[in-house]
Order: sequence, then C-alpha cells, then structure tokens
Amino acid sequence: MHFWESCMKEARFIKLNKERWTELEQMLQSPKRKSPDEWADMYVELSDDLAFSQTFYPDSNTTGYLNQLAIRFHNRIYRNKKEDRGRFLRYWLEEIPESFYRARWPMLIALLAFLLSVLIGAASTMLDQDFVRLILGDGYVDMTIRNIERGDPMAVYAGGEESAMFGMITLNNIMVALMTFVLGYLGPYFPIAMLIRNGIMLGAFQAFFYQYDSLGISAQAIWIHGTIEITSIVVAGGAGIELSKGFLFPGTYTRMERFKQTAKDGMKMALGLIPFFIIAGFLESFATRHYKTTALSIPLIIISIGLISWYFIYLPYMKHKDEHTEPAP
Repeated sequence: MHFWESCMKEARFIKLNKERWTELEQMLQSPKRKSPDEWADMYVELSDDLAFSQTFYPDSNTTGYLNQLAIRFHNRIYRNKKEDRGRFLRYWLEEIPESFYRARWPMLIALLAFLLSVLIGAASTMLDQDFVRLILGDGYVDMTIRNIERGDPMAVYAGGEESAMFGMITLNNIMVALMTFVLGYLGPYFPIAMLIRNGIMLGAFQAFFYQYDSLGISAQAIWIHGTIEITSIVVAGGAGIELSKGFLFPGTYTRMERFKQTAKDGMKMALGLIPFFIIAGFLESFATRHYKTTALSIPLIIISIGLISWYFIYLPYMKHKDEHTEPAP
C-alpha cells in the first residue's frame, strides 16, 4: 500500500511541475533573453524540485531527469555570466559544436548515404566503362585521358589564375552546401539525393583513375582540398536532414516548435561550414596544383583530417560531455 501511495504522490508531483520543466528544457534549446536574476530564480526553483525528489523518490527516473536538467541549467547560467565576453569564439567553439552533437544521427545518415553512393559509382564504372562518361562528360574524360598519357593526370588543376579560381571555387562550394541544407525544407530525401549525386561522381572519378593506373596520384591531388570539401558537403547534407527531422518527428514538442529548433541547429551547422569551404577553396586553388610534391600534399591531407576530426567529432563530443558531467549543486 505504501508503494502505491508513493507512486501516486510522485505522479501528482510530476503533473504539477511538468509544464514548467518543459519550459525550462525549451529555454535550454533556444535560450531567450532573460536577466541573470531571472535565470537564478528559475534555477533555485529547479533545485528545490530536485531536493524534494531526492528526498522522497531517490531512485526514481524523475530524480535522474531533474538532476540532468539541473546540470544543464547550471552550465547555461555559468555561460550567461560571461555573455559579453568572447561571444564570437563561443559561437564557433561552443554553440555550433553543440548543434553538431544534437544532429549526430542525421550526420551519420548523411555519411552512410554518401559512402554507399561512392561504392555504387565506383562499381558502376568498373562494370561499364561508359558510365564515367555519363557522369563526368565526354569532354572531361577525353581531356583527362590525354593528361594521363602525358604523365600529368591532374593537369586540370594547374590551369587558371589562382586568385580567380579561389573566389569561384569557394563561392560554388558554399552555394552547393547551402542548397543541400535548404532542400531539407522539402524533406530528408532531397539532401540525401544531393549526397548520392556527389557520392556517385566521386566513386566514378576515382574508379576511372584506377582503371588507368593513376589512382594513387589522383587521390594525392584531390584529397589535398577534398578532405575538407567533401566532409563539409556531407555535413551540409546532415544539416538538411536535421532541418527536416524537426517537422517529421516533433516528439513532445509541437511540430512548429520542434521545427524551429532543428532549423536553428541546421542553420548554425551550415554557417559553421563557411570557413571550411574557404580553406578548401584556398587549397584547391593554390596547393592542389603542386600535388606531385609529396612533402607538401601528404602533410596537408593529414592536417586536414586532424582539423575536421577535431571540429566535427571531438569538439562536439567534449562540449556535450562537459555540459552533462558537472556535479549537481
């Protein structure tokens, strides 16, 4: 009898406070402008709820939930104390990585779709030599064959003035990424379709060079800039999927409220890619033409792998870990 009475009391406790807890969760997802005193008052109320739950329901899911909510609220208050300092750095080193972490599953879906399409493009080229012409065009294929025969398979990157190439390539890559993201407004299938298109092109491209015994040198060339560029396109696809996820799977929120949250995360992700496309455009314009210089190309590829691993994987994970491991007061 005591057990059922305790359950009934806990249910009443949840019913009385659930709406306020949901409001706090929404604030943490999309913080509104409030004074430090208002944040402190809400934190005191939440701490009281946690203390009550720890006293009467110490092993319940409610206590665990309130403890995690209190930790997140504590961290948000701590950040708000420094609201006027380092805002620019916090945006790029905290807020955007947090968006990446929340969108980790859409990003994984984007990566798997891209890798599968790379395999499809490569296999199709190996099975049908005309497939690469369908994907890349006769003009490009014939030009590349002539370059291979001359001993300079990636000569296409040596043409053109560097500065003009830099502006054109960077702008084009940014537009492609933003288009991939914006297509998420129409549903997840559209950014996935963009990823499949780009993946098939990459697979066909690399398989084509393999057929002409030039895979190693071609990879050494395109991955100087492609490591960052291709990763950023995949992330843009993940941002598009994240955008559509809010409307399709609202969870406990209203469909519009959840859509606003995922749209905000997706936009942060898309904006966070702009510096990477600038770096990739610079590398493609000024460094890729020197692809035969192994002492330059290999270190650049390694540094690029380290940069994207740090920003897209390590930093989001560490920001999430920091936010959820501080002890509750």
